[in-house]
Amino acid sequence: MANDPLADLGPRLRRLRTARDLTLSQVGDETGLSVSTLSRLESGGRRATLELLLPLARVYGVTLDELVDAPATGDPRIHAKPIEAYGGTIVPLTNRPGGVRAFKHVIRPATRSVPDANTHEGYEWLYVLDGRLRLVLGEHDVVLGPGEVAEFDTRVPHWFGCADDQPVEMLSIFGPQGERMHVRAKPRARSAGAKDDG
Repeated sequence: MANDPLADLGPRLRRLRTARDLTLSQVGDETGLSVSTLSRLESGGRRATLELLLPLARVYGVTLDELVDAPATGDPRIHAKPIEAYGGTIVPLTNRPGGVRAFKHVIRPATRSVPDANTHEGYEWLYVLDGRLRLVLGEHDVVLGPGEVAEFDTRVPHWFGCADDQPVEMLSIFGPQGERMHVRAKPRARSAGAKDDG
């Protein structure tokens, strides 16, 4: 179909990977996808799904729209499209192709009792808006409540989800290249000769 945005996905995925000088094995290590799955996606032998495209978009530092070459609308507003993945709903809050990106997560309670830890390149900052978030990070297993924050290197095995039978709402800021959040605690001191603007 001529207007199918996924028609040229395979060659686009190959170009993104080779432009970053990555092998299929390296992409597999960063996404958790098998080399055979990645190879079939690039050759057109495997139909792309959201579960496959999300980790690839993160590794390549592009939005999902850019990954599938969706047509530009010319509208400067961000039209956040909720994504159903990882046991909840993820709403992208930024529309930039790379660098630090922000998301809102609504996580539903899971039935599994033992979390599966994940690792990938990057740095993540989490802020709990509502509910109780369980974060398993390496040897640490902590519960965060509303207003609490965690930040960590995503190369450390990690998992997060509901700490009880209630959903969790949280914000996350993710830097795929390991960028960290920088928060200024107080304004800079003014120099003695500085004048008021007003």
